[in-house]
Amino acid sequence: ILLAQPVSLCCFQTTAALTAGLERIPDQLGYLVISEDGVLASAGELENDEHTAGVMMQMVRTASRFRLPGSAEPPFKRMSVILEDFVYTVTVSGQKVFVVKRQNNQQESISV
Repeated sequence: ILLAQPVSLCCFQTTAALTAGLERIPDQLGYLVISEDGVLASAGELENDEHTAGVMMQMVRTASRFRLPGSAEPPFKRMSVILEDFVYTVTVSGQKVFVVKRQNNQQESISV
């Protein structure tokens, strides 16, 4: 007799819907889907990376405080964190934050 834990199909479908587009991003090394409650989904180099999720959420919270006077629009929808070897692209949609880690193929150095 084979006994198995029941699988909640609704949760699987929700996770699959969250990550469907992320799986197809070219050159992606990993991704996170985050809410205020924590990591909803992760894969690749960001699999179970709670530390990066926390750092990215703090950056989103900080950036969200910079709202233009009189503007009802969110202050941003997407931000990029560009490092020497890779780039984190962070997109805010609804109550979720999507983080994709990609290889940085930029050849020239970035100066600020």
